Amino acid sequence: MLATAERRGYQRILVAGDICFPGPAPLETWRRLTQLGALCVQGVGDRALATLEPDQLHPRSDFEETRLKRLLQVREELGPRILSQLAKLPQVARLPLSRGQQLQLVHGSPNDPLEPITHDMSDQMIESLLGEEAASVVLCGGSHTPFDRVITRSGAAGAAGQVRVINVGSVGEAPGAGEIHETRFAHATFVESTDSGIEVEQFVVPLGRAA
Repeated sequence: MLATAERRGYQRILVAGDICFPGPAPLETWRRLTQLGALCVQGVGDRALATLEPDQLHPRSDFEETRLKRLLQVREELGPRILSQLAKLPQVARLPLSRGQQLQLVHGSPNDPLEPITHDMSDQMIESLLGEEAASVVLCGGSHTPFDRVITRSGAAGAAGQVRVINVGSVGEAPGAGEIHETRFAHATFVESTDSGIEVEQFVVPLGRAA
């Protein structure tokens, strides 16, 4: 993913949470993103790593037991200093764009950073998750499925009443429906802000043997 970004060229890397868990090489991932000065917000996995008390967790299935073992492994590999940094990650971050606009980076949704916006939601459902303080561009993850939609707020007119919601998809293992899907591709999203507007390009990058 980083090699693709370097070939394309970028100003800053944005990560919409779930940085170190449950995927492989959590310490290497954290160090690399830190070296690059990536802007990261806290995802559900990051919150779990930093705040859950493993002794108080009681898995109810083989899948949950496997996830708990992985959680313990990642906590040990990262160590207390990085776990503390994960705990302090902001849930929402804002960046200025051209023409006075702002980009809002969040794992889930502006109204609830832990509640994802999914590709199959209606405009009304997405609008309810945007809240009153949503920026003109919302960059999110959470649901692991990339999409790019423009939501017009109820009762609002013109460009000022529109919010562009961009889901960046997933890099690494994407959990869902009680299992971990084998990942052969990662999603990438390039966002460019110019005086003429916001340009968005979404594509997939082959990983491992698929590359």
